[in-house]
Amino acid sequence: MKFNFLFIILIICSIATAQTKGTVYGTITDKEANNAPLPFSNVVIKGSSIGVTSDETGKYAINVNPGNYTIIFSFLGYDNIEVLVSIAAGEKININKALGSGGYKLQDVVIKSNGGNREKETALLLDQKKAVEIKQSIGAQEMARKGISDVEEGLTKITGITKVGSRGLFVRGLEDRYNNLLINNLAVPSNNPFKKIIPLDLIPTDVVSVIETYKTFNPNIYGDFAGATFNLVTLTKPSKSITKFSIGSGFTTNNNMRNFYFGKNVNSTKGFLGFAGNNRDLPSAYGTTPFPIVTLSRNEAVNAFSNGFEIEKSKSPLNSSVGILHAEKFNLKDSKLSYLVSLNFDNSYQFRTGADRTLQAGNPIEFSNNFQKTTYSYKTNISSILGLNFSNERLNLSSTLLYLKSTDSQIIDQLGYQNNQQDVTNFLIRTNQLDESDYLNGQLFGEYFLTTNKKQSVKGGFSLAKTAYGQPDRNYYTGSQVSENQINTSYGGNNFLRQFLDIDSKMFTSAFLEYNLKFGKDHKLSLGYNGNHNFTTSKYRFIQTSRSRRDYNPNFVFNPFELDSQITADLLDYKISFEESSNANWKSKLEETINAAYTDLFYKFSDKFDVNAGIRFESYDRITKFKDIGSFDQKYMKKTANEVYFLPSLNAKYSLNETMNLRFASSLTYTKPVIMESFPISIVNPDGTVYQGNPFIENSKNLNIDVKYEVFPTNKELFAVGVFGKSIDKPIERTFIANPGTTILSFLNSDKATLYGIEAEFLLDFNRISESLKEVSWGFNTSIMQTNVKVPNKVISPSGSLSESIETHRDRELQGASKWLINSDLKYQFNLNKNWSNTISAVYSVFGKRIYSVGTAGIDHIYEMPVSKLDVVLTSKLSQHLDLKLGIDNILNPNIQLELGDNNKDRFMGNSNTIQDYKRGVGFSFNLSYTL
Repeated sequence: MKFNFLFIILIICSIATAQTKGTVYGTITDKEANNAPLPFSNVVIKGSSIGVTSDETGKYAINVNPGNYTIIFSFLGYDNIEVLVSIAAGEKININKALGSGGYKLQDVVIKSNGGNREKETALLLDQKKAVEIKQSIGAQEMARKGISDVEEGLTKITGITKVGSRGLFVRGLEDRYNNLLINNLAVPSNNPFKKIIPLDLIPTDVVSVIETYKTFNPNIYGDFAGATFNLVTLTKPSKSITKFSIGSGFTTNNNMRNFYFGKNVNSTKGFLGFAGNNRDLPSAYGTTPFPIVTLSRNEAVNAFSNGFEIEKSKSPLNSSVGILHAEKFNLKDSKLSYLVSLNFDNSYQFRTGADRTLQAGNPIEFSNNFQKTTYSYKTNISSILGLNFSNERLNLSSTLLYLKSTDSQIIDQLGYQNNQQDVTNFLIRTNQLDESDYLNGQLFGEYFLTTNKKQSVKGGFSLAKTAYGQPDRNYYTGSQVSENQINTSYGGNNFLRQFLDIDSKMFTSAFLEYNLKFGKDHKLSLGYNGNHNFTTSKYRFIQTSRSRRDYNPNFVFNPFELDSQITADLLDYKISFEESSNANWKSKLEETINAAYTDLFYKFSDKFDVNAGIRFESYDRITKFKDIGSFDQKYMKKTANEVYFLPSLNAKYSLNETMNLRFASSLTYTKPVIMESFPISIVNPDGTVYQGNPFIENSKNLNIDVKYEVFPTNKELFAVGVFGKSIDKPIERTFIANPGTTILSFLNSDKATLYGIEAEFLLDFNRISESLKEVSWGFNTSIMQTNVKVPNKVISPSGSLSESIETHRDRELQGASKWLINSDLKYQFNLNKNWSNTISAVYSVFGKRIYSVGTAGIDHIYEMPVSKLDVVLTSKLSQHLDLKLGIDNILNPNIQLELGDNNKDRFMGNSNTIQDYKRGVGFSFNLSYTL
């Protein structure tokens, strides 16, 4: 009874409260586009934090208490309009406004200077139009419209950029090695030493204001530049206070709701959240160093390892995601204060099966290993960001704290034959592997105008980052598979081996400081410094399962779902023991330091001709310390690289008229290797293949030239075509070395490479074709490129020796470069009623065949074959608070394939050229978000 009475009182109070407010509503249109609706324009009550954004159809509604107000209507690039309004309780007032760039004055309307929001598509097109350098950006609005949930997916909508599975972003056909990443203009490390930059699919788009992509070099960005430099601008100044909850789920064909293998503790609450790694740490009984050699007693061995060799079988559930974002904005007396906090979690279950083969050089060329590889992978991602901002008329202070955690728990089965033993086709290698990374990055940034006219300013930033990457207790066993529940095996050799790999960057520091002077007619001079320092160490240890007694038969049959009890019994019976078998090269160290000073001049020769020229002096130092496999007490060997680079750049823009630009850019830059490409470590895989870094690899030097013509017919349309060319001295390339009994994947410097190409892009609003098609738009971009590599006669191998090049072909294309690629998206907007707006987008991408690894010893190159990807996304704003996203991913479900070329020097005996292949499946997903 009390509850019913209270409920009635609350309803009466809410109705009374609603009736005390008035409503201003209407439609905002675009004068520059024949008064078409202008979505995402701002409607704000002057002097308050009350405001709304117009919807996809330009409609808005804002509720206020009775009184007199000034309402500001604004959109980037257009003049603001202020309207005086007096409203009473319960009153509804309709105000429709047309925004444009021309000056005008109406009754009770005052023209203000334009401001804007860089998250909007039209704002970013305007930014691209005005910029002197060749730069493209994608903002929060476009990413939301296209249903983009993470930064990496967002960047694929930019001309010349494709995403290649787990290998990251390729720019103009060039792979991850040629890219660089800044977050808020500060250098950041990767959370994965096998990748040049952070996998950007870990960062949700909700916390990003804009992603800037520099395809031409400027002195204020690092000289490590060839493909592109991405600058992620995080959201620290929200336009309004907001709280947002989101939840999602997904199903991928042949991945979810199927029989699935899990490692021990993975299919648990801690494992579900990605926190099962602590159970896999190296037992403390083995100490912090591998010498003297430790052999555990039987009781110590039984209790030492929480993680075992056995697997669990269950159904893989649906993928899931959850997120929360909260932002507040406070208007103080003469300043503004805001903060943003976001926490996101997502997981996925992936099943992959297909060929997995390695080659053996000789005449004839044969398969050394010929497996059917099946991978059961459970992935988790956690991302959290805290942003703070304080600003007033002359000062802007920001702070960002970013935390990323990702895990990938895998059970990998390789079934077939090994070491060319073709008569044994049921040989099984089962690997239990966990890849985990932790990433913490704190940033401080400030900008201060030294003068009241804002002609002089100084800005700077500093960041500290800590990264930890590991493969704790990567264990495996081999045997003959009789059935799913029966495997014949034996103790001895490297069977039942455990590997513990840790690669940590204890402290990555980055800083920049820049002074800016504006003078004359829109001229600007910048003087600055930026640099970073990184110290990385690796620890790689092995624990072997050894026979303790010789008076028993080491062969036995086991059930893989009950294996740990068998091993425990054999430990207690003194049949086996766990013994360290690490090598003297178990630990390596890498230290990198970059310091640079630069000057950058922007000079406006006329209203049509702008030039941005500058010089950067950058010093690069790399110190690598490592040991050979020999004695533990040997001293570290040292390999140093010391370079000082003089890096000039020129960017010029000539405006042919109000809508057309002609651009030219030229620069000198360099490319440094990915950490693991130069790290002195040999990672031995269970199938005998080896990943071997090359500490003697050198940085590449690049000459870059770009010419571009672009047209902006309207504020929503673009047509651009450009040509580009690069000359690369000592390009870094991936190669397979087919040795007897194993295949080594490593990296070498070639002599020289040249590449040139053309890229084109357009954004077309179908309103120019027909009024009935005004809600349809089409975006398309493509790149076409030719490359050529000159192979040196001698190369420096990972052992440091100068030897004859064994490459099969002396005239070839650049490794990792596609001859062509295409990205396209088609958008249709429609409304079911005035409160229900929808956008459906079809997004397509494809890249051309490219060299995955350079062929050696008479074997042709291994090629990565073209992959076509088609996605459809529906985003629906169901109400002011509720948003729905539905997606179908990878509709074409193509075969992802590595293939041996046909141009071998020796006869190839294989029955298929396929080296690796698998399918991802078709994904169906939904995400529902509620905004307060």
